[in-house]
Amino acid sequence: MAAAVSCIDAWVARELASGGLLIAAERQEVTDRTASQRWYLRFKGEEKDFITVWFTLRQRTLHHEVQFMPAPEENVAETLAYLMRCNANLYGMWFSLGPEDAVYLVGKVPAALIDDDELDRIAGSSVIYVDDHFPTAMTLAHPTMYRRRPRRP
Repeated sequence: MAAAVSCIDAWVARELASGGLLIAAERQEVTDRTASQRWYLRFKGEEKDFITVWFTLRQRTLHHEVQFMPAPEENVAETLAYLMRCNANLYGMWFSLGPEDAVYLVGKVPAALIDDDELDRIAGSSVIYVDDHFPTAMTLAHPTMYRRRPRRP
């Protein structure tokens, strides 16, 4: 557990210092019996201004999640079908519904496998998957509210 915490803390410090997509991070101790530490990582996105990834270190796993979008208000079946089809092409992550029916992008890895490469994969995949799938999902689920952004040059 201590090695995983040190690895994540060092990775976060390097990423923040590099001036890349990670723009803010915070770690807090968790006082429940299922987890020991939680990190809030805020990344710059293309389609969403910010993408927040939560890392939760549990006894044997690192759970990671992103709140992808609010609960679909329109075209619910079509939106969920789109996201379930997307799951087939995601590596180590999947779309899931949260308790309030918001859509999350979640995954977990064994704590023993945590290293810089795995943290890069999780963070990079989180940002890419959100930027790739957010516009279509939001267009389906919230067509009157959401307008896709023009691509930046």
